[in-house]
This record gives sequence, C-alpha cells and structure tokens, in this order.
Amino acid sequence: MDITTLTGLLREAEEHHGAYEATAPKHNWSDWYAAYIVAREGGRNPYEAARDAALHMEAVLR
Repeated sequence: MDITTLTGLLREAEEHHGAYEATAPKHNWSDWYAAYIVAREGGRNPYEAARDAALHMEAVLR
C-alpha cells in the first residue's frame, strides 16, 4: 500500500470512527482503525468496514 492510499484510508477511518466512538466503551482507537483498514483493503465498502471494525472491537473488548 502506498502512502497516499493509506492516508486516504486513515482519514476515512477517522470519519467513520467518530460514530463508533460516541457510543463505544473505552478502547484503543488503533484496534478499530486497523480492523477498518483491513476490511477496506479486502473490498468492503465504508459502511461494511465500519460494521466489521465494530464487531472486531466486540471480540477484543470481551
């Protein structure tokens, strides 16, 4: 992945993370961002990636 692509995905993740952060328990943002970016790289759209990241966080926070 090149820097321009990663920068775009980080900015996109930041936008979508805000909605998650508003209702989420205390967590490390990097866990959510990583799951989001991996999902986007895997072909998921932004909304699917946000859902995947939230599911990942449920598993991490158990």
